[in-house]
Amino acid sequence: MKILVTGAAGFIGSFLTEALLRRGDEVVGLDNLNDYYAVSLKLARLNRLGITDVRENSFIRSACYSAFRFIKMDLADRMAMKSLFNEECFDVVCNLAAQAGVRYSIENPYSYIDSNIVGFLNVLEGCRHTKVKHLVYASSSSVYGLIDHAPFRESDQVDTPVSLYGATKKADELMAHAYSKLYNLPTTGLRYFTVYGPWGRPDMAPCLFLKEILEGGTIQVFNHGDMQRDFTYVADAVEATMRIISRPATGSIPYTIYNIGNSAPVALMDFIHALEVCAGKEVKKEYKEMQAGDVQATYADISRLEADFQYKPTTTIQSGINQFYDWYISYYYSR
Repeated sequence: MKILVTGAAGFIGSFLTEALLRRGDEVVGLDNLNDYYAVSLKLARLNRLGITDVRENSFIRSACYSAFRFIKMDLADRMAMKSLFNEECFDVVCNLAAQAGVRYSIENPYSYIDSNIVGFLNVLEGCRHTKVKHLVYASSSSVYGLIDHAPFRESDQVDTPVSLYGATKKADELMAHAYSKLYNLPTTGLRYFTVYGPWGRPDMAPCLFLKEILEGGTIQVFNHGDMQRDFTYVADAVEATMRIISRPATGSIPYTIYNIGNSAPVALMDFIHALEVCAGKEVKKEYKEMQAGDVQATYADISRLEADFQYKPTTTIQSGINQFYDWYISYYYSR
């Protein structure tokens, strides 16, 4: 298959691109390489895929994978996106590009509309007009918002987001449903739950915590540590995504949603302790109130994923943290 992966320089996107290439697919990777976090990390991820140079709106072919080309492009650039779809004729699109981060959406809301709404519309339009066989796109556990029961199920009403980020992801699901209904475009939304692992984003808790542990700093522990997250190892999230890509949604409205989680929430304090065990030292902790836009717990019901794809995550939290720790030391302290 010929597959477009947007957000190919991102955390999940870079791993997914590598997995698709190893499977034998032809992949076009797209990313705007914005500076929300260190561009150097994004370029390092691309370097692992054989991309050693980037140019605006121009293709670069991988030095490692002959079936991989990368283009620096912004989803919100309507004309560039239209040309890309018309010229490339993709079989499948996996849209992982987005302005990420719950808390940053409070500081810079416009970037979320540009990327997650306008950009996603351009993806939908490209898929519609070029007859893409399957659009898979990243939603988020953030859509569950104020739901007060666990675990979270895809059938739950998700009308009470607590962040603009979550609201844009819910909007993406609604837009996808409309295109599935109007144009018979098969779409599948993936509600990812707290994905972590090697090459992870530096603004997320694992990197933030480990940096302070190793450097003798202090970590901020919100809601006084009374938080749980359904930490999902990146290889498990990618495996689930790979299986879903190969099976388009069907039915009178070819639209579906899957939770992509570990279905085994971990207490925040236990996660911190596991990092401390890896580092061989404890960290000072500053306990604080809950942050705006945050939720106390996330917990995925993945029974739909298991039933449809006979798949569930296999990586234990300690194994995942060990692999994350080894990468972190290698990337940040061994260069």
